Amino acid sequence: MRSDAFRAAVEAEDPEALTAALADDVVFRSPVVFRPYEGKPLVAAILTEGAMKVFEDFRYLEQLEDGDAAALIFAARVGDRELDGLDLLRFDADGKVKELTVMVRPMSGLNTLAEAMGRQFERLGISPPAAPAARPAGE
Repeated sequence: MRSDAFRAAVEAEDPEALTAALADDVVFRSPVVFRPYEGKPLVAAILTEGAMKVFEDFRYLEQLEDGDAAALIFAARVGDRELDGLDLLRFDADGKVKELTVMVRPMSGLNTLAEAMGRQFERLGISPPAAPAARPAGE
């Protein structure tokens, strides 16, 4: 399956393999912020220096794949909060992850994750994605 390399890298907590599984123009849609993060260096840092350090007892439970998309369903813990989630992956022609959308439940788990990732982002100097520049009226 196309998602095997990504899954194996996450499960092994292997930053190099995870980075290698990403397309150069990868887009990451966080469960916390509306605008996506873009580009391999930034997304790799979010995953390897953020998520890999925040999630505890992370495990994939199911792997569903069809065509250029895969859904990896997971369970994990952040602090004392248990959470469930889904990594929705889309692949480019080379089999690299071109899009990653993460969904998390319940709200209490999402809030705890957002706080923990916020601390990691602050440590790493990562800011939320900027809103696109406003276009002048009439365009």
